[in-house]
Amino acid sequence: MNDTLLRKLPSVESLLEDASGRSLVGRFGREAFLKECRAALDALRAAAREDDATATPGEEAPAPDRILGRIEARLEATYGASLERAINATGILMHSGLGRAVLSEAARRALDDAAQGYCTLALDPETGRRGQRDARVGRLLAELTGAEAATLVNNNAAATVLILHALAKGKEVIVSRGQLVEIGGSFRMPDVMSMSGAVLREVGTTNKTHLRDYEAAIGEATGAILRVHHSNYRIVGFTAEPGIEELVELGRKRGLPVIDDLGSGALVDLRAFGLEPEPMVARSVAAGADVVCFSGDKLIGGPQSGLIAGKAEHVARIKKDPLARAFRCGKLTIAALEATLKLFLTPDKLVEVHPLYRMLSLDLGGLRRRAGRVGKGLAKDLSDKAQFDVVESGSQVGSGSVPVETIPTICLSVAPAGVGPDDLARALRLGRPPVYARIHKDAVLFDFRTIRPVEDAAVAGAIRKALRP
Repeated sequence: MNDTLLRKLPSVESLLEDASGRSLVGRFGREAFLKECRAALDALRAAAREDDATATPGEEAPAPDRILGRIEARLEATYGASLERAINATGILMHSGLGRAVLSEAARRALDDAAQGYCTLALDPETGRRGQRDARVGRLLAELTGAEAATLVNNNAAATVLILHALAKGKEVIVSRGQLVEIGGSFRMPDVMSMSGAVLREVGTTNKTHLRDYEAAIGEATGAILRVHHSNYRIVGFTAEPGIEELVELGRKRGLPVIDDLGSGALVDLRAFGLEPEPMVARSVAAGADVVCFSGDKLIGGPQSGLIAGKAEHVARIKKDPLARAFRCGKLTIAALEATLKLFLTPDKLVEVHPLYRMLSLDLGGLRRRAGRVGKGLAKDLSDKAQFDVVESGSQVGSGSVPVETIPTICLSVAPAGVGPDDLARALRLGRPPVYARIHKDAVLFDFRTIRPVEDAAVAGAIRKALRP
């Protein structure tokens, strides 16, 4: 046994008294530190015993700072925050894995105000009695969409389940086969139907469904007509399906509610940003849809939520359903969503105050200048480690919105010389802050449409560290 090496290992007490050790105790607590400290020293002793046969005289034990580094890594892995700030260089504006929408400054202020202490979540200031937590958000949604009433739940899948449970439980709901979508996490529309207690009645074919298909399916067991936006895919070519206006007319004629699940849902016309349009909530409401639902964290750009708007009698019934309590939102969601919705009251200022629409409006010239500055700075002392080029590419809106269209963008291409692009991308993800980019051929691309200007220096630093650790 290499007794000399074992005796050189620092004691628990000395690591505890080290400045870095004291810092770790302050961050993670004494008990957690001691547990990981003993585990690290035990692992080093075991390794010393196993390597005894090949040990060289006078071999040095790992320095205390290296041991403390291992302890810190284990503490971070076990007790560190699961959510940390990340830099999105992928070019996907609403990246589901990176938290989807970037909240506006107004939403962040509202979150901070609501989180600091108590707040008027569900009390009526006039009477001092219990009120409705969704009252103000409901009024805002109604004003922005033209609906009679509105409410919110914790996501759009929940909104769909709740609407069907409240309006069509135990009854058939007619849906086109071409609209039986599957969204993230293998959550399929037939499963949503089953969970809600409604009975799925498929009509038409994958590529063509006619109004007469809906008419033929209506019977005494029918509870509603449902239209579902395709969201993250498109059927092209020989296709047909009735518009919401036709379905509303049929629903009125047969006394059936028409539900329009818009998926992302839009409060502004995306054609203003050079993109193909996503379904406008106001159009469905104006067409007479009884209930419309859509996400609050996609094109709205707020926190995760599902928004429901429509006829007052149906919204009231939905809000009284027992499932409404299970799906309701807390104060932080309500605070951030309310602040986000208020931004749409002045649409002419949206690109100034709303992160998503600001990113959509960025010009290529500005992106090219930023990418060039970062690339030029890195190339000065890292030309032996990688090739740096400014290239044209395409960004995506993401989260199922405008799925077949890209937005022209500018990227910094980094082709590493000593390692592969996968290794470089992994090193960037493991950095602090983590940087998520995309790989194209033999290079890692950093899209400056989704990198915020204040993050340019951090991206440069991350690339520098990853190439020359």
